[in-house]
Amino acid sequence: MNEAPDILIVDDDPDIHKLLAMRLRAAGYTVAAAESGEQALTLFALARPRLVITDLKMGGMDGLALFEAIQRQAPTLPVIVLTAHGTIPDAVEATKRGVFGFIPKPFDGKAVLEQAERALRLSGAAGAAPEADAAWRTGIVAVGPALRELLERARLVAATDASVFIAGASGTGKELLARAIHRASPRAGKSFVAINCAAIPEHLLESELFGHRKGAFTGATYDHPGLFQAAAGGTVFLDEIGDMPLPLQSKLLRVLQERQVRPVGAVQVVPVDVRVISASHRDIEAGLQEGWFREDLYYRLNVVGLNLPPLAARREDIPALVSHFLRTFAERYKKKVAALAPEALELLIAAPWPGNIRQLQNVIEQAVALSTGELVPAPLIQSALRAEPAGWTSLDEARRDFEHDYLVRLLRLTGGSVAQAARLAQRNRTEFYKLLERHDLDPKLFKAGAGG
Repeated sequence: MNEAPDILIVDDDPDIHKLLAMRLRAAGYTVAAAESGEQALTLFALARPRLVITDLKMGGMDGLALFEAIQRQAPTLPVIVLTAHGTIPDAVEATKRGVFGFIPKPFDGKAVLEQAERALRLSGAAGAAPEADAAWRTGIVAVGPALRELLERARLVAATDASVFIAGASGTGKELLARAIHRASPRAGKSFVAINCAAIPEHLLESELFGHRKGAFTGATYDHPGLFQAAAGGTVFLDEIGDMPLPLQSKLLRVLQERQVRPVGAVQVVPVDVRVISASHRDIEAGLQEGWFREDLYYRLNVVGLNLPPLAARREDIPALVSHFLRTFAERYKKKVAALAPEALELLIAAPWPGNIRQLQNVIEQAVALSTGELVPAPLIQSALRAEPAGWTSLDEARRDFEHDYLVRLLRLTGGSVAQAARLAQRNRTEFYKLLERHDLDPKLFKAGAGG
């Protein structure tokens, strides 16, 4: 795995490389260098830096084109442009398009360090050592660029009090991300309170969220403060918000607008100070159209939206996730399981993962629990996946399987009549017979009364 540098320098002048890298390394930064915009994008794909410093005028892709390419992949990543005296107007124009800043050549070393420190500080990455960087996102493994960019956005929004809506399929780690945002926020010292809106009956959900007074309903034998009061100063995580009943959505909207709750059976309201993070696996925007989710509540909750990709879309993270889960379960079950056989890892990388990370975690836990050696063999993984022996089906195999199934359906439909089947397939009879021979299919077996 490539270690991400703090700063990527892009310049077609090797002397600039050397001087800039020396200054920045002396200040404690890790540095990577590229001699062109094209090479920079390759390095960027391998290991995403926290800051890019690029020359404006270069052969091939210039600094502005590089900035635009970076911005499409990582909109929050700061880019500083180096510019000669004659191109200062171009650099000023570039800052209007989102470039973080520019440094004129010949550059002053102190100015470079000040700009770099400011850019990293404002992007939330200044002085973040790998250990510190990992602490706030405990349990989240991110190797590929998609999730790393999402985590950068999460860390930026964590510093504010903006409401966050996390979209993602079941098992993608929505609560882990919500907890990470809480840990990275100024509210980290206070409570993080989570509730699954789909797991609590409708008549009890209001009481769980906003509290109730003794005697408010049958069974209310004591005052209950509710989760919003329990999370005072901290974060409330509303998981599966898409399953919240419409009447309760109206009450939640009022709470968010007025910053106060009225417990069930109470006369007076109680002020609350919480940050709200919500999540759902359902398509809430479809819910707005279909009428099962309030539009005004959605926009109140979704000030900043984060979309967790499914595991199948981030297969580059699977080896690192496997290592993480192996360590966890080997320690839990007191086993000396160290790694997976290469064939076992290939099975995991090729699997479809409808259950996402939760399914992968379950597969590794099962494999470790049943493993008798230090290396997990492929059959154990195959059994846990309930998969076919071959990982990805090759294109030739897929085409052959489809062709076989197609021919069987035609012969069933036509009762074994080759002439009729050939017409439906829009092939002549000679060609159709060759297809049947290739798949060892006897049309007589499909005739009525042929014995099944």
